[in-house]
Amino acid sequence: MNAPDWYEDWKHEAIHQLMDKQDILRAQYGISGYPRWDYDVDVGTLIFSDEGVPKVIADIQVVGTTGSKDWMWGVRNSHWPDHITQDLEKVWQFGLDNEIEELTTTYLEDDELNSLGWEMTAVAVRVLDAVGAYRPQPEGKPGTVFFLIKSIRFAN
Repeated sequence: MNAPDWYEDWKHEAIHQLMDKQDILRAQYGISGYPRWDYDVDVGTLIFSDEGVPKVIADIQVVGTTGSKDWMWGVRNSHWPDHITQDLEKVWQFGLDNEIEELTTTYLEDDELNSLGWEMTAVAVRVLDAVGAYRPQPEGKPGTVFFLIKSIRFAN
């Protein structure tokens, strides 16, 4: 894929920045420890709960999804309503402005789709200065969705 010389190092830094942000989310909000998560596309939230009681609420955007053989940017997936992907237009524009092909290609293929998804999510988190990300583990379903966490708070 075409990209400027600086991009690989910049993306590597984005991955490490996301790792640090994820550590903070786990330590402060315990997002990896809740037995249940649900997302509400209409409202744009991801809710972490325990025994039916919401504990943490995150405002989200859909970065993208993996299928059986490819990654698809959420902003180019008509399945998602505009309000849940609109911030990702800035990532797409960043790709256009800097001639970064993987940020402006609707579908990407890779043997390691999970790694690709996390890389693209790290780039999105860095471009949008988000607080972190989340990738649910759907049982019995191929592929997954990668969420960008814009903000997060404890439920009342």
